[in-house]
Amino acid sequence: MNRLVCFVFTLILNSVVWSSEPLVLFEGKDSFAPKQPQACIDSNGTAHVAFGVGNDVYHCTVRDDKISTPKVAFQIPNMSLGLRRGPRIARSNSSVVITAIGGLEGKGKDGDILCFRSMDEGKTWIGPNRVNDVEGSAREGLHAMTASEDGTLWCVWLDLRDRGTKLFVSKSIDQGATWTKNVLAYRSPSGSICECCHPSILAQGSWVHILFRNSLKGDRDMYLASSNDHGETFGQAIRIGDKNWALNACPMDGGMLAVDHRGQMLTTYRRSQNVFIAGNSTQTESIVGIGEQPWIAGTDEGFFTVWTSKRDGDLMLLRPKTTEPEKLSDSSSFPVVISGTQSKPPTYVLWEKRDGNRIAILGQRIQ
Repeated sequence: MNRLVCFVFTLILNSVVWSSEPLVLFEGKDSFAPKQPQACIDSNGTAHVAFGVGNDVYHCTVRDDKISTPKVAFQIPNMSLGLRRGPRIARSNSSVVITAIGGLEGKGKDGDILCFRSMDEGKTWIGPNRVNDVEGSAREGLHAMTASEDGTLWCVWLDLRDRGTKLFVSKSIDQGATWTKNVLAYRSPSGSICECCHPSILAQGSWVHILFRNSLKGDRDMYLASSNDHGETFGQAIRIGDKNWALNACPMDGGMLAVDHRGQMLTTYRRSQNVFIAGNSTQTESIVGIGEQPWIAGTDEGFFTVWTSKRDGDLMLLRPKTTEPEKLSDSSSFPVVISGTQSKPPTYVLWEKRDGNRIAILGQRIQ
């Protein structure tokens, strides 16, 4: 992105507030196109946003609906970016923590989860610290990160340390400064889980839940692997949804899970051409619409679910306690929805919007 465009966006972002209408956070084209927005909200209602531009990881904040100018936080060599590959961000006590995957060679030849943390709200960044304890084992480029209520950070990724793709987990109790010995969360009897679908992770009390797409006997179904001992061991994974998806390919669509203020968990995922929501069993599945790439957030009012009708399609939103989705935007991809834990927290949606070879990161407050 040239300096004039950056200057214009600085003026724009310093003069507006986030509202109920879509707002451009950043845009560029070709190798300067921003991709894969992710965000978290801290206990004070401040949202922290991260996205990638080439090898640069950008960060900005939304405080009282006022958006700071996105700035480069750090660089990741040959960063995995696109198709749900990209930075992940979480708040851990006094630190903002971002992870991303990259390697000196890139192109799937190597790849490590690199963790950076900021103790001054994103002004400076400390790192990198490697999360995966076998070098190059995160080269598939797909991972997720979250923080539990006590500030413990959890990271899960598709791991290639030996034959077949497996799920490994690590945690940090010092705001990302160090990470524990990696724990195997799931190994598929077929030898590999679905190779190109991102995992998701949720931590609640002593429980850790991981949503992922499996590969078993020709089916690419969603499974939930859970631990009730703070991630030390994981029990037998259970299938989510009441039907199988026979597919001899990877749909590159991993779903998401969330919990509301009552502690109720809900998952969202794609099967065939439809998007579903379901609890943690095979008997609770409901269809919400046609589409792909769903994401979900829990609030004190219930769950917000977003998805797109297709790649670069209509962005759809299903609000809590409603059955009819509404359209937020067109030409959209890879949406995320986030909300805080406080009473009546702000809830935001972020997504990519494409216009030819130009991509913009858009955001909208929906509550």
